[in-house]
Amino acid sequence: MNSLRDYHRKRTFDKTPEPRGGDPATDADQNRFVIHEHHATRLHWDLRLERDGVLVSWALPRCLPFDPAENRMAVHTEDHPIEYLDFHGEIPQGEYGGGTMTVWDTGTYEELEWKDGKAVIRLHGGRAEGTFALFSAGQNWLIHRMGGTPEGYVPLPSEIEPMLASSGPLPRDESQWGFELMWKGVRTVAFCEPGHVRLQDRELGDVTSGYPELGALSRNVGGHRLVLDGMLVAFDDDGKPSLDRLQRRLAQRSRPRRQSVPIVYVIFDLLHHDDASLLDRPYTERRQALDALGLAGAHWQLSPWYEGEGRDLLAACADLGLDGVVAKRLTSPYRPGERSKHWRTITAPQPNP
Repeated sequence: MNSLRDYHRKRTFDKTPEPRGGDPATDADQNRFVIHEHHATRLHWDLRLERDGVLVSWALPRCLPFDPAENRMAVHTEDHPIEYLDFHGEIPQGEYGGGTMTVWDTGTYEELEWKDGKAVIRLHGGRAEGTFALFSAGQNWLIHRMGGTPEGYVPLPSEIEPMLASSGPLPRDESQWGFELMWKGVRTVAFCEPGHVRLQDRELGDVTSGYPELGALSRNVGGHRLVLDGMLVAFDDDGKPSLDRLQRRLAQRSRPRRQSVPIVYVIFDLLHHDDASLLDRPYTERRQALDALGLAGAHWQLSPWYEGEGRDLLAACADLGLDGVVAKRLTSPYRPGERSKHWRTITAPQPNP
């Protein structure tokens, strides 16, 4: 089990920056561990435990479990050299494990039980704390958290009914409001956990399977646990939201392999961030936290917002033939399912024919 033969066989060291390592180290184990966040063909986390001079390794597609009621997959991989404790960098595409590898956490562990097909360990890291059992389950392994959930852990809600806006004129006190574009599309809440994205529509239905391209959002989210609010939008060739294209895409949801209309998830709110619900936080704080995440990809983007510039944004919408703006009071919390006077849609004047 503790041999670097497979590690060497899978790599070409004049092409990859990974450490070659040599014979298994002979120094006494210090019971160190490292968890790498590995953006390879599929995002995953690599758990590596120092034992008998090498790093015994498992690939975790969804990182460590938080809930002791949940078992997560753990793919037992080849042993790695001790030098991998400090390794991070870019493995060239086309090489085994090609992609970006960063250190997600390091620390030490206690070995509580170790035998063929089972290891029970207690991790002491900066982010990873607790007791975990790794055990063989047929062709793969599973990882299970033992004991309770981590201190301060707040699970993601199972569903959130989107907050709605009332219609009205531009507010007189513009400086107290933030302004966003009014998007045509399907209102969608995204529940994001490491390696997994689930989509919910306005009626609380699960629509994940209809938009497989948004599964890649998990790569951008990384190790965060987020609840996002936004709109699924189809754009025309001029970059404007297109209801016709959206309707065609909605008709294709039952045939996801034959999609021809690209969809972009336009994100405008952050409702949960790791162990904190943001529902009671003011709009400005939620938007600043959302902007700091840097979410951007081929099929998702952040909706821009402008503080106190409603009249100018509405005029720009009129010039561009866009629908209008949504005004959101800067101090407004997020109230699920409520049609609030603190969110207001303002229709742009239509150009003269």
